[in-house]
Amino acid sequence: MPHTNLTPSPWVQRWSLRLKPGASVLDVACGTGRHMQWFVQHGHSCTGIDRSEQALALAQASGRVVLADIEAGPWPLAGQQFDAIVVTNYLWRPLVPDILAALAPGGLLIYETFAAGHEAVGRPSRPEFLLQRGELLRLFASLRTLAYEDDFFEQPPRFVQRIAALQTP
Repeated sequence: MPHTNLTPSPWVQRWSLRLKPGASVLDVACGTGRHMQWFVQHGHSCTGIDRSEQALALAQASGRVVLADIEAGPWPLAGQQFDAIVVTNYLWRPLVPDILAALAPGGLLIYETFAAGHEAVGRPSRPEFLLQRGELLRLFASLRTLAYEDDFFEQPPRFVQRIAALQTP
């Protein structure tokens, strides 16, 4: 069953305000499109990519959708760039070079996912799906970091890392 929470992440909301009107946004592992919906409501064009056909059926109301298993197959957006890329609640480290290549010069990366420690409060709990301390900073060291958090949040209980960073032109 796909993730059905349609409330956009406060982190995404906060950093999306930096985008110029009409920016192109890629939502990686978009699920049902909660962030796509947010960006479209704020005047941006969206592309969402996910492996769940069921989730994309809902996401397509907010923009272009791409059905692809980005963990098992090739990156389907090779050669395309976006003014912003959003990734939430998803981690597949081999995808980092593709994300960086898809971020246009001056583009904004907004990334938020689970970190080590989360195994004590919920899923995901496998180490390969949890960021290690400072890992987002290392993975995206080529970008200019605007903000970074690595903390425990109580509502709902979760260990999270977040980064907002710019691709330098």
